[in-house]
Amino acid sequence: MTQVRFLVLGAAAGGGLPQWNCGCANCRAALDPVSGLKPQTQSSLAVSPDGDRWVVFNASPDMRAQIEANACLHPRELRDSPIRSVVVTNGDIDHITGLLTLREKQPFKVFATAALLETLGQNPVFQVLDPALVQQRKVGLDTSFSPLDGLEIRLFAVPGKVPLYLEGSDLKLGQETDDTVGVEFRMGDKRAYYIPGCGSIPPALAQRLEGAALVFFDGTVFEDDEMIRAGVGQKTGRRMGHMPINGEGGSLAALSPLSIGRKVFVHINNTNPIWRAGPERDLVEAAGFEIGHDGMEVTLVAQS
Repeated sequence: MTQVRFLVLGAAAGGGLPQWNCGCANCRAALDPVSGLKPQTQSSLAVSPDGDRWVVFNASPDMRAQIEANACLHPRELRDSPIRSVVVTNGDIDHITGLLTLREKQPFKVFATAALLETLGQNPVFQVLDPALVQQRKVGLDTSFSPLDGLEIRLFAVPGKVPLYLEGSDLKLGQETDDTVGVEFRMGDKRAYYIPGCGSIPPALAQRLEGAALVFFDGTVFEDDEMIRAGVGQKTGRRMGHMPINGEGGSLAALSPLSIGRKVFVHINNTNPIWRAGPERDLVEAAGFEIGHDGMEVTLVAQS
């Protein structure tokens, strides 16, 4: 029997909730202690096969605060960390900046695809991760590997795009490349998935998710034109590489027919109305989905 703990370190999308320069309804509520809407940090997940050693999936800019908020990640000796490795699913700012927080001469491993390691290698600031202590491991798509002993995963391409700061003539928008990946966890008789960024769910991806015990999925925007309607941006969710929750071709319609034990939205933008009580949240919860939040923990028990 195997028990694997999944801990949501950050449930919000880039910028967090509240976003520092945003006065939308959600951000105002998150700044108000009596509103009931608690602030949320930026996208990250920690996973452990034993409660002692942890692997972090995506190192957010809020990494320091996330470590402070979760005792299981605190150092237990003079120089120590339960974080033994980091797996990166894309090159977005909200998924790699936290690596710089982990620069304090602490050994750990970074696992990523060739495209993502190239992105890190092209920016000299990431050289503060001492190569004598921080090993970078290239991972091929659909190839099983263990970021920790006792935890088997594989990375697989999902529709996405290149990071904003690399946008040029070829956005790779909607393409399935190693620039944007999901994570599959295999634990005896159970499978789980972490997919914080996804532009669509083609039939092959739906087939992969069928029968999973747990899926953490991209919940960036509720409506595709949400940020335009809110007056805080000019891009749709799909243009940013994120499928909307609602509407034709949305994740609610795509995932609802699948047999999945628990479906949890993460990487939720500050403008998304599912953060607060209302018809949008009611619709999502009535369909059997959960709204992820900082500190949310799920434990899966699997038979070997």
